[in-house]
Amino acid sequence: MASDSELSDFLKSVEKRAFKRSLYHVRDEDAALDIVQDSMMKLAEHYGDKPVDELPMLFHRILSNTTLDWFRRQKTKNALFTNFSQFDSEDSTEDFDLLETHQIQEGQERVESAQRTVERHQSIQEIEHEIQKLPARQREAFLLRYWEELDVAETAAVMGCSEGSVKTHCSRAVQALDKALKAKGLQP
Repeated sequence: MASDSELSDFLKSVEKRAFKRSLYHVRDEDAALDIVQDSMMKLAEHYGDKPVDELPMLFHRILSNTTLDWFRRQKTKNALFTNFSQFDSEDSTEDFDLLETHQIQEGQERVESAQRTVERHQSIQEIEHEIQKLPARQREAFLLRYWEELDVAETAAVMGCSEGSVKTHCSRAVQALDKALKAKGLQP
Protein backbone atom coordinates (compact mmCIF):
# COMPACT_ATOMS: atom_id res chain seq x y z
CA MET A 1 0.00 0.00 0.00
CA ALA A 2 1.30 3.43 -0.94
CA SER A 3 1.86 5.84 1.91
CA ASP A 4 0.83 9.47 1.61
CA SER A 5 4.43 10.52 0.99
CA GLU A 6 4.90 7.82 -1.69
CA LEU A 7 1.72 8.91 -3.44
CA SER A 8 2.82 12.54 -3.23
CA ASP A 9 6.29 11.70 -4.58
CA PHE A 10 4.74 9.74 -7.44
CA LEU A 11 2.43 12.60 -8.40
CA LYS A 12 5.32 15.08 -8.29
CA SER A 13 7.37 12.81 -10.54
CA VAL A 14 4.71 12.61 -13.27
CA GLU A 15 3.10 16.05 -13.19
CA LYS A 16 5.23 17.78 -15.86
CA ARG A 17 5.16 14.92 -18.35
CA ALA A 18 1.43 14.39 -17.77
CA PHE A 19 0.81 18.08 -18.42
CA LYS A 20 2.81 18.00 -21.66
CA ARG A 21 1.06 14.83 -22.80
CA SER A 22 -2.34 16.40 -22.10
CA LEU A 23 -1.32 19.61 -23.80
CA TYR A 24 -0.41 17.69 -26.95
CA HIS A 25 -3.85 16.14 -26.99
CA VAL A 26 -6.07 19.10 -26.15
CA ARG A 27 -3.85 21.99 -27.31
CA ASP A 28 -5.15 24.22 -24.52
CA GLU A 29 -2.98 24.90 -21.46
CA ASP A 30 -5.87 25.55 -19.07
CA ALA A 31 -7.73 22.42 -20.16
CA ALA A 32 -4.54 20.34 -19.96
CA LEU A 33 -3.90 21.58 -16.43
CA ASP A 34 -7.49 20.76 -15.43
CA ILE A 35 -7.21 17.28 -16.92
CA VAL A 36 -3.97 16.53 -15.06
CA GLN A 37 -5.33 17.88 -11.77
CA ASP A 38 -8.56 15.88 -12.14
CA SER A 39 -6.57 12.75 -12.94
CA MET A 40 -4.32 13.21 -9.93
CA MET A 41 -7.32 13.75 -7.65
CA LYS A 42 -9.05 10.63 -9.02
CA LEU A 43 -5.90 8.57 -8.45
CA ALA A 44 -5.50 9.82 -4.89
CA GLU A 45 -9.19 9.46 -4.08
CA HIS A 46 -9.89 6.05 -5.59
CA TYR A 47 -6.52 4.28 -5.82
CA GLY A 48 -4.32 5.88 -3.14
CA ASP A 49 -4.36 2.63 -1.21
CA LYS A 50 -2.85 0.61 -4.09
CA PRO A 51 0.79 -0.54 -4.10
CA VAL A 52 3.29 2.02 -5.42
CA ASP A 53 4.26 -0.12 -8.42
CA GLU A 54 0.65 -0.09 -9.67
CA LEU A 55 0.33 3.71 -9.59
CA PRO A 56 1.95 4.48 -12.99
CA MET A 57 -0.42 2.20 -14.94
CA LEU A 58 -3.44 3.40 -13.02
CA PHE A 59 -2.49 7.05 -13.46
CA HIS A 60 -1.88 6.77 -17.22
CA ARG A 61 -5.22 5.01 -17.67
CA ILE A 62 -7.02 7.66 -15.61
CA LEU A 63 -5.27 10.42 -17.56
CA SER A 64 -6.32 8.86 -20.87
CA ASN A 65 -9.92 8.48 -19.73
CA THR A 66 -10.06 12.03 -18.35
CA THR A 67 -8.73 13.33 -21.67
CA LEU A 68 -11.37 11.36 -23.59
CA ASP A 69 -14.04 12.75 -21.27
CA TRP A 70 -12.81 16.27 -22.03
CA PHE A 71 -13.11 15.61 -25.78
CA ARG A 72 -16.64 14.26 -25.32
CA ARG A 73 -17.65 17.39 -23.40
CA GLN A 74 -16.09 19.59 -26.09
CA LYS A 75 -17.97 17.73 -28.81
CA THR A 76 -21.25 18.24 -26.97
CA LYS A 77 -20.46 21.88 -26.28
CA ASN A 78 -19.55 22.51 -29.91
CA ALA A 79 -22.74 20.84 -31.08
CA LEU A 80 -24.81 23.19 -28.94
CA PHE A 81 -22.87 26.45 -29.16
CA THR A 82 -20.60 28.20 -31.61
CA ASN A 83 -17.14 28.05 -30.13
CA PHE A 84 -15.50 31.37 -31.00
CA SER A 85 -12.20 30.24 -29.54
CA GLN A 86 -11.68 28.23 -32.73
CA PHE A 87 -10.87 31.51 -34.45
CA ASP A 88 -7.93 32.21 -32.10
CA SER A 89 -4.36 31.76 -33.26
CA GLU A 90 -3.23 28.15 -33.27
CA ASP A 91 0.20 29.19 -31.99
CA SER A 92 -0.95 29.09 -28.36
CA THR A 93 1.80 26.56 -27.55
CA GLU A 94 4.55 28.80 -28.89
CA ASP A 95 6.50 28.86 -25.59
CA PHE A 96 5.90 25.18 -24.87
CA ASP A 97 9.11 23.16 -24.84
CA LEU A 98 8.62 19.52 -25.86
CA LEU A 99 11.78 17.96 -24.64
CA GLU A 100 13.29 20.19 -21.93
CA THR A 101 16.56 19.31 -23.59
CA HIS A 102 20.05 20.16 -22.53
CA GLN A 103 19.35 20.59 -18.84
CA ILE A 104 22.56 21.41 -17.04
CA GLN A 105 23.55 19.07 -14.22
CA GLU A 106 24.66 20.57 -10.91
CA GLY A 107 28.24 21.79 -11.04
CA GLN A 108 28.39 21.43 -14.80
CA GLU A 109 28.75 24.49 -16.95
CA ARG A 110 27.97 24.70 -20.61
CA VAL A 111 28.05 27.56 -23.02
CA GLU A 112 26.02 27.42 -26.19
CA SER A 113 26.14 29.95 -29.00
CA ALA A 114 23.05 32.06 -29.58
CA GLN A 115 22.77 30.66 -33.10
CA ARG A 116 22.84 27.07 -31.83
CA THR A 117 20.25 27.91 -29.17
CA VAL A 118 17.91 29.37 -31.80
CA GLU A 119 18.47 26.42 -34.16
CA ARG A 120 17.77 23.93 -31.36
CA HIS A 121 14.61 25.82 -30.36
CA GLN A 122 13.41 25.86 -33.98
CA SER A 123 14.10 22.14 -34.36
CA ILE A 124 12.12 21.36 -31.23
CA GLN A 125 9.23 23.49 -32.48
CA GLU A 126 9.25 21.56 -35.77
CA ILE A 127 9.19 18.25 -33.90
CA GLU A 128 6.33 19.47 -31.68
CA HIS A 129 4.39 20.61 -34.72
CA GLU A 130 4.79 17.27 -36.46
CA ILE A 131 3.79 15.32 -33.34
CA GLN A 132 0.64 17.43 -33.06
CA LYS A 133 -0.24 16.60 -36.68
CA LEU A 134 -0.25 12.85 -35.98
CA PRO A 135 -3.65 11.15 -35.73
CA ALA A 136 -4.81 10.96 -32.09
CA ARG A 137 -4.20 7.23 -31.54
CA GLN A 138 -0.77 7.34 -33.18
CA ARG A 139 0.16 10.40 -31.11
CA GLU A 140 -1.05 8.72 -27.91
CA ALA A 141 0.86 5.48 -28.61
CA PHE A 142 3.99 7.41 -29.58
CA LEU A 143 3.94 9.59 -26.46
CA LEU A 144 3.24 6.68 -24.12
CA ARG A 145 5.96 4.48 -25.62
CA TYR A 146 8.71 7.03 -26.22
CA TRP A 147 7.88 9.92 -23.88
CA GLU A 148 6.48 8.01 -20.90
CA GLU A 149 8.74 5.01 -21.71
CA LEU A 150 6.02 2.42 -21.17
CA ASP A 151 6.51 -0.98 -22.74
CA VAL A 152 4.14 -2.35 -25.37
CA ALA A 153 1.96 -4.27 -22.89
CA GLU A 154 1.63 -1.27 -20.55
CA THR A 155 0.80 1.02 -23.47
CA ALA A 156 -1.85 -1.42 -24.70
CA ALA A 157 -3.40 -1.53 -21.23
CA VAL A 158 -3.48 2.28 -20.97
CA MET A 159 -4.92 2.71 -24.48
CA GLY A 160 -7.38 -0.17 -24.11
CA CYS A 161 -6.24 -1.94 -27.26
CA SER A 162 -4.12 -4.92 -28.30
CA GLU A 163 -0.33 -4.96 -28.27
CA GLY A 164 -0.42 -5.37 -32.06
CA SER A 165 -2.40 -2.13 -32.37
CA VAL A 166 0.16 -0.33 -30.23
CA LYS A 167 2.98 -1.59 -32.44
CA THR A 168 1.10 -0.52 -35.57
CA HIS A 169 0.29 2.95 -34.19
CA CYS A 170 3.90 3.46 -33.05
CA SER A 171 5.34 2.26 -36.32
CA ARG A 172 3.10 4.54 -38.35
CA ALA A 173 3.86 7.49 -36.06
CA VAL A 174 7.61 6.96 -36.33
CA GLN A 175 7.41 6.60 -40.13
CA ALA A 176 5.28 9.75 -40.45
CA LEU A 177 7.58 11.75 -38.18
CA ASP A 178 10.69 10.48 -39.94
CA LYS A 179 9.30 11.39 -43.36
CA ALA A 180 8.06 14.84 -42.26
CA LEU A 181 11.24 15.77 -40.41
CA LYS A 182 13.51 14.60 -43.20
CA ALA A 183 11.46 16.69 -45.64
CA LYS A 184 12.21 19.68 -43.39
CA GLY A 185 15.92 18.86 -43.31
CA LEU A 186 15.99 17.53 -39.75
CA GLN A 187 18.02 14.37 -39.33
CA PRO A 188 18.38 12.27 -36.15
